Formats: sequence, C-alpha cells, structure tokens
Amino acid sequence: MSVDVPRSIVLLRHAKADWPQVADHERPLAERGRLDAPAAGEWLAGQGITPQLTLCSTATRTRETWKLVVSHLPQRPKTVYEERLYEAPPGQIIEVINEVADEVRDLLIIGHNPGMQSVADVLAGAADQQAQERMARGFPTAAVAILRYTGSWKSVEPGSAELTHFWSPHE
Repeated sequence: MSVDVPRSIVLLRHAKADWPQVADHERPLAERGRLDAPAAGEWLAGQGITPQLTLCSTATRTRETWKLVVSHLPQRPKTVYEERLYEAPPGQIIEVINEVADEVRDLLIIGHNPGMQSVADVLAGAADQQAQERMARGFPTAAVAILRYTGSWKSVEPGSAELTHFWSPHE
C-alpha cells in the first residue's frame, strides 16, 4: 500500500470505570461504562469507521470497553493489547503509532486520559472548528476523536494530522 493514502487515527478513551478496592490497572467498567461503550461502537459504525488494527491498553477497563465497542463494528480488526498505552503520555502514544505497518489504513487506539486528549491536541495541526470546540470542553469517558493523516505511520508527528470529528456519549 502506498504511504500517500489518507489514513485515520481514531482515539477512544475507555468507558466509565468503577472504583473497587483493586489495583488501578484492574479496575472494571462501571454500569454507565457498560452502557456508553456500545454507544461508541454504534457511533463509529455509523461513521463508516472500519479500522484494520486496534491497539488497546492492557488495563481491564480498556479491554472491557473494546469488547463492547467491537461488537457493533461491521468487522473485527486485528487487535493488539499494548502495555505502553497504559497511562501513556502523548510522546509515547506517538511512538506506538510510528511502529504501525503502512499496510494499515485506519488505526483505532483505546487508552486513558490525559493521554488521549493530549495526543489529539498534539497531533491536530488543523481541526474542524466544531470538533475542536467540542473536544476543548474535555475528553470524557467513551469519547472518540478522529484525526485524518496522509503519509507513512513512521512520519506521524505533532501537528501532522487534522481533527475531523469528536463525539461523546453524553453531549
């Protein structure tokens, strides 16, 4: 596949998690999260988003979110559970993106805040005004940012993408 094809970077923050007496990495979804995650999947499917690859944090809440989201997509993409996405800062998320094979056209990343909002802000050199305004109000649980990018994944860097959509289940 040519590296000059348009690509999508879909950033999904995990759905609302519960706060039981477990390690942070093992926190499960709360009831609201179990309702919001399928709504995110339905929204993605409605937008025609069909990622070829999903990179998901290894945390319980991100894995549970993905299980509920993917059931609403038209096809199940290859999924890689990536430890480096757990509480990752933007630079580390970009490093993970830079390792994606260029055969992948659309990439979905499921992670945590503040990393998801920060990397969306850092990557967006341009933005749809409405999407930017919505994201500026915060990046709540189960929210999705879609960025468009043209080039090799190895070349993704700050300011190289355009924020085209932002969706949240409680807007």
